[in-house]
Amino acid sequence: MARNRVRITSLLALSAALALVTGCGNGDDASSKSGTGGKKGKPVVVVTTTWEGAFAKAAGAEDVKVIVPQSVHHAPDYDPKPSDLAAVAEADFVLYAPFEPYAEKIKEAAGSEAELVEVGLDNDADKVNAEVARLGELFGTEDAAAKWKSTFDAERAKLSADLKSGWPGGESPAVVSQVFTAWAAKLAGATTVGTYGPEAVTPAQLAELSEKKPALVLDNAHMSTGTVLPDSGAKQVKIANYPGDDLDLLAVYRDAAHELKNAMS
Repeated sequence: MARNRVRITSLLALSAALALVTGCGNGDDASSKSGTGGKKGKPVVVVTTTWEGAFAKAAGAEDVKVIVPQSVHHAPDYDPKPSDLAAVAEADFVLYAPFEPYAEKIKEAAGSEAELVEVGLDNDADKVNAEVARLGELFGTEDAAAKWKSTFDAERAKLSADLKSGWPGGESPAVVSQVFTAWAAKLAGATTVGTYGPEAVTPAQLAELSEKKPALVLDNAHMSTGTVLPDSGAKQVKIANYPGDDLDLLAVYRDAAHELKNAMS
């Protein structure tokens, strides 16, 4: 009996020690999830596309892994590989958009460790600033997010002023925009007279939009439905929403401004 009591006491002591070690390990994990696992104490962020990646970078994230290659023309068509899903499991934060068909796979791969963050993908300046500020709070990188906002606002104002100075005849051009390129019309100070998409334009829509006599049609480069108003005389301008591998959202604005300026000239 005495020997059994000694054995039980030893087992209890060992269990307590293991619990203590496990508790310390969980504490380290929690610390990692609050942003100490990446570069310079910044969080490890996995994003589905370069679009979410640009938002994360703008918010101050430095360790950003992108699942869908930038070379994939239509990101929602991508089928995540096992290696992609393995990367998700190592993240502190996982950013995705609700319209992406692989969102459920991403959620399952993240498990209970990573924090899933649904991102509203829209390059409208006000929405961009709101999302970047929100992500900065989540990541604990508010200062970096605020600094980026200041740069973004200044650069956007310059681009907008330059475009407005190039209005044909000094008047705001009438444009038709695909629903995800309305932000570019706003950047140019253009007058939006109609929108279409993301589905293909129907004959009834075609007739209605043609009656508006737009000077420009702002097409979505990543969801193009072909020439929208082929016989209207309107110039069709391709606007890209997704940044390149550098995850620079400002580059998207510069490229859009370049395309719009050429079209107006």
